[in-house]
Amino acid sequence: MTADESELRELRAAVREFLEAKSPEEAVRKLMESEPRFDPAVWSQAADQLRLPGLAIPEEYGGDGFGLVELGVVLEEMGRALFCAPFFATVLLAAQALLASGDKEACARLLPGIAAGRTTATLAVAEDHGSWDPAMVSARAVPDGDAGWTVRGRKCFVIDGTTADLILVVARTVAGPTLFAVERDAAGLAAEPMETLDATRAMARLTLDAVPATLVGAEGAGGRIMAKVLDIASVGLAAEQAGGARRCLETSAEYARARHQFGRPIGSFQAVKHKCADMLVQVELAEAASREAARLADEGSPDFPVAATVAHACCSRAYMIAAMENIQVHGGIGFTWEHPAHLYFRRAKSSQLLFGGPAVYHERLLDRLGI
Repeated sequence: MTADESELRELRAAVREFLEAKSPEEAVRKLMESEPRFDPAVWSQAADQLRLPGLAIPEEYGGDGFGLVELGVVLEEMGRALFCAPFFATVLLAAQALLASGDKEACARLLPGIAAGRTTATLAVAEDHGSWDPAMVSARAVPDGDAGWTVRGRKCFVIDGTTADLILVVARTVAGPTLFAVERDAAGLAAEPMETLDATRAMARLTLDAVPATLVGAEGAGGRIMAKVLDIASVGLAAEQAGGARRCLETSAEYARARHQFGRPIGSFQAVKHKCADMLVQVELAEAASREAARLADEGSPDFPVAATVAHACCSRAYMIAAMENIQVHGGIGFTWEHPAHLYFRRAKSSQLLFGGPAVYHERLLDRLGI
């Protein structure tokens, strides 16, 4: 299912109105210091009123059957508002991993709860080294009884890992990296929050000590699944980054018009004009790259893997530039804790590093290009 331009505008307007009401700066700052690091009531409203968790889940599993284009609109708005919720981990990581696994039984059992907003989920891949490459996974899974498995190991940088009801874990078997489903209350599972640069995106360290797990998809298919998930998640992250960058540009332009120095708006000075112009170029490029990648994904284009990596690279750079220049345009006040500029800078930097940083995604681009 694909929405036309007018429907996309209506979706954007509805999501923005919701987030302006439910995720103002005061709410974001409060949630940054709370546990869980999101408001369950707001999450329920996002599911019940806007059906956001099920937007891109196939209709056969209780979703609305839309694609990355529509999801990108939602993520741009969430990035703009620094929305604190388990949306990225649940919808872009866990749900996409289930769909990529091709395990219809697991999808039928787990996706309806995700689509309805009753189940939050996440994907645990990275370990102490921080790499999302399944070839680097050292956590082990061994058979245990009739078609059961147990997993041992430690996972780090697990988004919303302390609150997710369902955890999809990539662990190694004799056949290679494999995807497993672990319930939140499983025996032997321990989760502790990690202190990271970006407090608006909760991360956790998980310890798995012979934790009961259910195989998802084929044994040894973890590498193939992760390749698909990283492409889709990179485009979703790119949309979120583009939304945050756009907000940095907007606040810089607003301040440049309102702040007067030497009897004139600071936006009339050439140095400030140049900064805002450079930010605009980067933001427009980021939006174009992320939206084009989403379109190619929905069309099933063979160019999508390359476009996904390009989008992540472009949007990471654009968000960092916009976040840094936003601080510079605001001058001294932009460096203070009370001003939101640092919240966007922290999100920009953490998003740039989320899937491994520039060196990793540039290598991924070369791999996608066959170089």
